[in-house]
Amino acid sequence: MRAFVVDAFTDTVFGGNPAGVVLCDLANPPPRTAWMQQVAAEFRHAETAFLRRRGDGDHDLRWFTPLVEVDLCGHATLASAHVLASLGVPGPLRFHTRSGVLTATVDGAAITLDFPAQPVHPCAVPDGLAAAFGIEVPVAYTNDVDVLVEVPDASTLAALAPDLRALREVPCRGVVVTAAAEAGADHDFVSRFFAPRVGVDEDPVTGSAHCALGPYWGKRLGRGALSGVQLSPRRGRVGVELRGARVSLRGSAVTFLEGQLRA
Repeated sequence: MRAFVVDAFTDTVFGGNPAGVVLCDLANPPPRTAWMQQVAAEFRHAETAFLRRRGDGDHDLRWFTPLVEVDLCGHATLASAHVLASLGVPGPLRFHTRSGVLTATVDGAAITLDFPAQPVHPCAVPDGLAAAFGIEVPVAYTNDVDVLVEVPDASTLAALAPDLRALREVPCRGVVVTAAAEAGADHDFVSRFFAPRVGVDEDPVTGSAHCALGPYWGKRLGRGALSGVQLSPRRGRVGVELRGARVSLRGSAVTFLEGQLRA
């Protein structure tokens, strides 16, 4: 099977978020779930995507962290669309996933994903969350998958060094920490994403988190189109457009590696 490593939500190699992409088109029967999980553990990226072409020309798409299968992943979907477009597969691309049918439109180097919006609502601050980050957390929000908290500014966000072992005990998939962009920045908000509970200590750029961040900051700023920068060491940029129950996520990607799986 052909396999790729793609840096997503960036236009330069070694930036953004690396994702494995495995083309399972020739597999008959389809690969077993246990095998896909083993491959994802071998890749050790935040997510590895597995694509299988359907008879109608669409693709089935599944995502795995090194530990678990997940319901939604933005950067590995962007990486998958980038790979298919580079192989000449015509768009728009349609992916059948655990989160329904997702589409990707490729326009030169830019890829736009159609994803479900996941707006947050206030919740009790989970036990252990503030201690894990070493900060006060007076208010928390959730989309029933992740917890979102806002910190005072981008410099506070950049300096966070959470206790990952303690954070692993917080009962949620991951924690999105966000702040408004600094005055004069070419983006609207910044964020970081931590999910050690599912095998991802810090995700470099998290498309699915922007399904919550877009509605959160859109309401705060009164804007329907925004740009977010994720302040991981690799950094990455995600454009977000709010469309009611859906969001458009926009970004670029670069292929780092192409090869053949031998297992």
